[in-house]
Amino acid sequence: MNDSKLPTADDIHTAEYHAHPNVPSVDQSDRTVPFNLRQSGPTPVQMLVSTRVRKSPFWHLSIEAGAWRATVYNRMYHPRGYVKPEEGGAMAEYDALVNRVTLWNVAVERQIRVKGPDAEAFVNYVITRDASKIKPMHGKYCILCNEAGGILNDPVLLRLAADEFWFSISDSDLMLWLQGVNHGLKMDVAITEEDIAPLQIQGPLSEALMATIVGESVREIPYYGLMHATIGGAPVLISQTGFTGEKGYEVYVYDATKNAEAVWYAIRGTGASFGLRVIAPAHHRRIAAGILSWGQDMDHETSPFQVNLAYQVPRKKTADYIGKHALERQREAIDAGRYPFRLKLVGMKLGGKPITDYAPDFWLIHEPDGRRVGFVTSPWWSPELETNIALGYVPYSLSERDTMLKVELPEAYTEASGEAVDARVCRVPFRPSVNPSARERAAQEGRDWAD
Repeated sequence: MNDSKLPTADDIHTAEYHAHPNVPSVDQSDRTVPFNLRQSGPTPVQMLVSTRVRKSPFWHLSIEAGAWRATVYNRMYHPRGYVKPEEGGAMAEYDALVNRVTLWNVAVERQIRVKGPDAEAFVNYVITRDASKIKPMHGKYCILCNEAGGILNDPVLLRLAADEFWFSISDSDLMLWLQGVNHGLKMDVAITEEDIAPLQIQGPLSEALMATIVGESVREIPYYGLMHATIGGAPVLISQTGFTGEKGYEVYVYDATKNAEAVWYAIRGTGASFGLRVIAPAHHRRIAAGILSWGQDMDHETSPFQVNLAYQVPRKKTADYIGKHALERQREAIDAGRYPFRLKLVGMKLGGKPITDYAPDFWLIHEPDGRRVGFVTSPWWSPELETNIALGYVPYSLSERDTMLKVELPEAYTEASGEAVDARVCRVPFRPSVNPSARERAAQEGRDWAD
């Protein structure tokens, strides 16, 4: 059947049409809603921009800077491309990130504030890590799980004071979840979204640029440390964090609907002498660093033990938290040698022509004998390694390093039409980071990513 046409009466009476289109050989039986594995490829549609979806305070500034495509993230329009394909596209943006310095509009990372006398106790109940160990003016990457141990969100959690936390959230309605949880708990906290919008400044020249903008004291911020400053006359909070393995900072603009232009133009003005370029969030670099994307590499039906976030589930946290009992049962099974999930996320190096843009589908993984068993979630080309790299789900029995597999790439990325490319399971991260995560330190010490 021609996928570009609606099915005809003849089509719908054929066995081929009625065959299950979502690849039943990939065992997703432990999910309620399987990942959609239908291979639709790029589709000729345009995004409708309307008042139903929020425009961030930086939206018009991104358009002015050349944004030509966008997606929706946290119910907000999210710029995802500035350099046109004919001018180098996403890989030109990558070059600016790894060699100079870049500015990102990430206002879609909504800031959910939890403030009040019970703030620490409440946050400690909804995250898996120990919130009491986060000092004021510091942050942590953390996850929140449901009662089944599924990952609801993986925000950067900032602690501004003993009684105040900000969740800088990934793509889900976390504020509604937090408010719902506290409806039953009735802890003494206010849970609100604030008029605070973040920007990211990422790349090897980011520290020098930030020091020029806000002063030398920014060089003293530790990884996940915070400081207050003023940019363009507007108050901001700065953290040394980011969605890459490069050196970088996030700038949280207070009263963003009023101050967005002042901060944006101040950064761009000073950044011009550093070769600053406005780019989209760098998924090519975060894949190389082993940083996961919620909704793409994991979701509410995915356990942290499936996606190598075991370090997010501490063995010594005595306080209760949502999902604790389920996660402890899962770890007991794993410790006993009984892996309790159908699929596991792994890193892979794969053949084919360079993948230099976002994949429109979860491309299929199969064993050398041709049986489809898994799917790719995040692929891209690594110029440094001179190979394609990817994250993807495979059965646990095929998750050992150096396992050889095949990946069905679209024809544009294959050397021979219809032939799957070779893939090899490998250690993640693919490239070292300036500030190694717990996962990366484990790899450096020779331990598995999931230790």
